[in-house]
Amino acid sequence: MKGIVYDGSTATLVDGLSVRDPGPREVWVDVAAAGLCHSDISYMHGLYPVPSPGVCGHEAAGVVAAVGNAVTHVAPGDHVIIATLAACGFCEFCMDGKPTFCRSTLGNWSQPFTLDGEPIYNFAATSAFTERTIVRDVQCVKIPKDVPLTSAALVGCGVVTGMGAVFNRANVKRGQSAVVFGVGGVGLNCIQALKVQGATTIIAVDTLAEKEGLARQFGATHFLDGRRDDIVEAIIGILPYRDDMPRGPFNAGGANWAFDCVAHPVVTNNALECLDWGGTVVVIGVAGQTAEFHGLYGRLTQVDRGIIGCRYGSVSPQRDIPYIIDLYRRGEVLLDELVSATFPIADWKSAVEGLESGSVARAVITF
Repeated sequence: MKGIVYDGSTATLVDGLSVRDPGPREVWVDVAAAGLCHSDISYMHGLYPVPSPGVCGHEAAGVVAAVGNAVTHVAPGDHVIIATLAACGFCEFCMDGKPTFCRSTLGNWSQPFTLDGEPIYNFAATSAFTERTIVRDVQCVKIPKDVPLTSAALVGCGVVTGMGAVFNRANVKRGQSAVVFGVGGVGLNCIQALKVQGATTIIAVDTLAEKEGLARQFGATHFLDGRRDDIVEAIIGILPYRDDMPRGPFNAGGANWAFDCVAHPVVTNNALECLDWGGTVVVIGVAGQTAEFHGLYGRLTQVDRGIIGCRYGSVSPQRDIPYIIDLYRRGEVLLDELVSATFPIADWKSAVEGLESGSVARAVITF
């Protein structure tokens, strides 16, 4: 079968992959669609400390082809979204509905594939860029067959990461305000989750002015160009302490929440600087392991501001993905509009070029 393999230096479309049979709690999924995002490109550039060669891709939706003899919640023919979270399902964190804390979800790569007789690793416990993949049963979330698989594919990572940050990691209340830094796939889903939660002021910030229309389509009430030097002042102009005084004591005024989907030191500091008392920065973007940011302690103490991280939307896939799909089917969130373009697997390099150039926001590879 076909698939995109990164060999430690180059990513190549190959033909001749095979995958082993499912174990008792494993599932074969025939991949119909797979999202391409910057994390995939980072993997193809060797930026992650994971073994290679490996089959690329981590966002997928498809059809169950076969299941292990202990799998009961999905069956051949079911349409599923694959979550990258290969949790154990039994530890204290899994049982508490917090599988992103599960220790089994990190460093759990294996070699379920072979190419010309040589073992090949999986990536992010998923390996979406192949015609058939193998995953743990807990990673497969059954969805109704009327949901387009090209749209469903993005739910497996980008959608749950953005929405989950709002639904699970934050505690956004109706009538509150928020700023979203970075209007990519994750940022757009933060925005529409904020709208679902009832936030009344949602400020989108991005360095590409042409993203304003998309941001507003997904629920942003304001848009600011992230290239401006006075971005914090611009945010405070929208959310002042009071009409005659933009900032009050201890830097009062600003947003209740700031979602950093970029994870750049300047952005994180701006996110902190634009908070009102009691506000919180939620860092969602992924930076290099040695990247640092700096801020003033005085922004945190006395006034209960905070900075927290968020991994994969703090999701519990079997709980959160069906909820998101239900919102979509009721017309309360957008999924189809997230798909900028689709590319057959043979044209995968065009998808990468579009994403790197910025001409494509979210590309989906089809099989």
